[in-house]
Amino acid sequence: MRLNINLASQPYEDARQFWLRWGTGLAVAAILTLALLTLTITDWFAARRDHAQISELRTQIAQRDRTRQQAESFLSQPENRTTRDESQFLNELIERKALSWTHVLEDLEKIMPARVHLVSIHPEVGADNQLALKMVVAGDRDRALELARRMEDSRHFTQTYVETESPATNGSGDSVQFLIDGIYVSEPAPALSPKTAASKRSTP
Repeated sequence: MRLNINLASQPYEDARQFWLRWGTGLAVAAILTLALLTLTITDWFAARRDHAQISELRTQIAQRDRTRQQAESFLSQPENRTTRDESQFLNELIERKALSWTHVLEDLEKIMPARVHLVSIHPEVGADNQLALKMVVAGDRDRALELARRMEDSRHFTQTYVETESPATNGSGDSVQFLIDGIYVSEPAPALSPKTAASKRSTP
């Protein structure tokens, strides 16, 4: 019969297993700490860069605001008001020239109800460069109201509303005249294919 007797003063411990387990845990903790520290430093530098860009943009905006205010003050002087008014008038003409009346009338024709017809139409360029249309239509009252609803539902018109309503006085049998306001939304011009663009450039 064989007996294993431990005569050591302290209990036996497997030091290799102990350091293997705790060493692995410490290594994982060190790697995670290093990763978090790297991420924190990277975010700190990114935040500093973003703050610098924001500060630069704010400086540019402030400079442009000052330049705009100086230009407005200069144009508001009595001797320069004529130039300012002429510039605004020319800008409105450019916006109106960019409008295709053929497309506007075609879009209106598609949604125009029966017993309603267009009397006049007038474009106005707003401060936000949106093209506002003031239209006078005449005909049956219910059909004219239906035109305003159709315009609002159409993808070519928005912010449509009836500004005024008055009895028709042209002797054509129309019951009412409506002044309808709305914003015309034109479709962007289709992009040219490379072949078509090259052909246009080569054409004298």
